[in-house]
Amino acid sequence: MTTNRQAKLIARPKPGPFTRDIFAIEDGPTADPGPGEFRVKIEVISCDPAMRGWVNEAKSYVAPVALGDVMRAYSAGHVEASNHPDFKEGDAVQGLFGVQQYAISNGANVVKVDTAKAPLERWVGGLGMPGWTAYFGLLDVCEPKAGETVVVSAASGAVGSIVGQIAKIKGCRAVGLAGGPDKCAYLTDELGFDAAVDYKAGDLAANLRAACPDGIDVNFENVGGDILDTILMQMNVFGRIAVCGLISGYTATELPPGPKNFRAVLTQRLRIRGLIVFDWNDRIPEAIEQLGNWHAEGKLKIREDVRDGGIDPRPLIPRAPNHAMREGMTLEWPITHLEPFLFVAQAALERLCHRLERRGLGCKRLEMSLQLEPDGFHERAYERARAAGAVCIADEVQTGFGRVGLAF
Repeated sequence: MTTNRQAKLIARPKPGPFTRDIFAIEDGPTADPGPGEFRVKIEVISCDPAMRGWVNEAKSYVAPVALGDVMRAYSAGHVEASNHPDFKEGDAVQGLFGVQQYAISNGANVVKVDTAKAPLERWVGGLGMPGWTAYFGLLDVCEPKAGETVVVSAASGAVGSIVGQIAKIKGCRAVGLAGGPDKCAYLTDELGFDAAVDYKAGDLAANLRAACPDGIDVNFENVGGDILDTILMQMNVFGRIAVCGLISGYTATELPPGPKNFRAVLTQRLRIRGLIVFDWNDRIPEAIEQLGNWHAEGKLKIREDVRDGGIDPRPLIPRAPNHAMREGMTLEWPITHLEPFLFVAQAALERLCHRLERRGLGCKRLEMSLQLEPDGFHERAYERARAAGAVCIADEVQTGFGRVGLAF
């Protein structure tokens, strides 16, 4: 029987980023669909900021993932077996199938997707939940008018990049906030934003004012914190703000302070509304059709950051462009926990080298250097690494950083 590998939540996270110990990877049986059900073989899983909130035991728009349950996530794949009249074997589908290899569904809130129009990963990206969020959040919540200035934070992200492009389609001035010159260049040079502001460059208020000489009519807020405070002071009278996310505080170890400039809501008579894409479930087909049409017409550009490797939580493997995959190159990524290292030691040659060989590049050796907690590295790691054929260099153990390199 085929097994179903699943990532299950086994503990509530502490404040801050996810840690490996809140998840367990388990292999269980692959269930057969019952009457009115179908089984999906999952091929793509989306990693979204919302997942950080879904594991917290706090009042929210959806119940938290229960301890022992499969981690919630948007996923896409193909129907493998079906007892459902509306879903047949081979259909490409997207839904909240979770972080697992197979899922059983009754069809509720499952969307059929067309892989002839876009690859499967795009249907959990710009044509999936992030795109739907941008579509309804901007058009329904913010109601932009031609000639208005629309500002979006985290503009190079999955949602923000779509928001800015829809604003341009609707005849608005689109201004994006992003971190670093490369992301800002992507917004203006590739996506067609009118201006981009690097919030890391300093003097955010002045730079934002220069990019928005007529003030800000619409703010699509993804970040919160100091960025929202700065935007509030430049909003025009009767401006609209859609609060989609507050990512500046998602991994905070202490509750961040509220907006300092909230008085602007009164003086500028602003309208602020939070949005959750689930509120538009009955209109998802509308968003899929319109986003798909814009994408087909070349008005909406979408890119994904796709990482290979399966369910196991481990360091994300950089996916370099084809032209960068050349002999003598070394791929590196950080590791800070023992268990992900052990996984890499076992699987790296098998999985990574297979990918490289498909590109005509032969892998000569896997070299690992590690700096972990002094008591965290021991003989078991050496044994498992050697069993995988790795050359390990970990004699100088220090705290808090690690490197894994693949030489070929």
